[in-house]
Amino acid sequence: CNCSAVGSSSAAECDGTTGQCPCLEGYAGLRCEACAEGFHPERGSRRCRPCACSPAGSSSARCDDSGKCQCKVGVTGLKCDGCSDGYYRFNDTTCEPCQCNNHSNTCDSSTGTCLHCQENTEGDHCELCKEGFYRGAHPTHACHRCPCSTVASTGTCRIQPGETAPRCDKCKTGYTGPNCNQCDSGYYNSDSICVRCECNGNVDPARSPSVCKPDSGECIGCLYHTAGFHCEECEDGYVRDPEGANCTKKEATLGPETREFTTSAPNASKATSFSTAVINSTLSPTTIQTIFPLSSSDNSTSAFADVSWTQFNIIILTVIIIVVVLLMGFVGAVYMYREYQNRKLNAPFWTIELKEDNISFSSYHDSIPNADVSGLLEDDGNEVAPNGQLTLTTPMHNYKA
Repeated sequence: CNCSAVGSSSAAECDGTTGQCPCLEGYAGLRCEACAEGFHPERGSRRCRPCACSPAGSSSARCDDSGKCQCKVGVTGLKCDGCSDGYYRFNDTTCEPCQCNNHSNTCDSSTGTCLHCQENTEGDHCELCKEGFYRGAHPTHACHRCPCSTVASTGTCRIQPGETAPRCDKCKTGYTGPNCNQCDSGYYNSDSICVRCECNGNVDPARSPSVCKPDSGECIGCLYHTAGFHCEECEDGYVRDPEGANCTKKEATLGPETREFTTSAPNASKATSFSTAVINSTLSPTTIQTIFPLSSSDNSTSAFADVSWTQFNIIILTVIIIVVVLLMGFVGAVYMYREYQNRKLNAPFWTIELKEDNISFSSYHDSIPNADVSGLLEDDGNEVAPNGQLTLTTPMHNYKA
């Protein structure tokens, strides 16, 4: 019979006609030397082991020599008992494909939650856009970054029904517009940042909604007789009250007594009456000239003309320049005088030339052009020739100069 000692139940018995040996479970063949269907040979031995393929995940009970079963679509594993990538929920029939809206290829094998969502998506099925991104009008469109700055808004946006462009969800304080890129009322643009207008409470938002210019921050429509870039000053003719809060009209007060004056302007149809203070009931011409303009208009500012700081600075600067020029002139004069004195003292006055038979004198006419040579020599016999030469007379010799 020659039956397999491993695969047959009896090595000495076989069918007398066909020679078929009695095989054990999992073995097949005339001699029981092969593995039956659903079994595979064990490595390193002649024994047959069952394939143990999953009935739900495998397409048949067969397996190859390594024991791997033939799996259905979406099923994987040595015994076809698990879902492959892109599938989940292994059941009695097969695995279901992952529902990730084409933004991921993998999901949890048991729950189906999508893993590693791509193209800026998130959610159990990659159906949402990440924070700061929005999806186009069509649900299958990719997610795009919101045109919203995190400085001016929350950074999130969405497309409203019937619109094609996204709108920022919520602008921060001071910003407005669909993309929160504009300054709200009461704010102005300072280096691409909206800054609150500083008008010291002297503007009315109801009257001027913008409060200040949107590009520079200069206040618009200053109230309560204020003026200036930030409405921080008083108008001409107004001053701060003692508390420093309000601007009040400047009044002229010259003394404790007042008198009623009436004056008429040229070509005026009626006289204008005004009251002013008079010291001891006497007004000087200067005081009258200062007071009378008060009655020419109801909007006159003051009876006294104050010298502005600019005029005061100009006067001081002019005085300084004049003093400097005078000092420079004085120093120059002293220098020239000293130079003249040095030249006068150091220059030669007379030059005496001795020769064998006479003595010559010459004067330094640049220094003293009208020098008097008489009396240079104390000798009484000296004479001055008409040609300007001196003649020296001695008892023994006569010298001609």
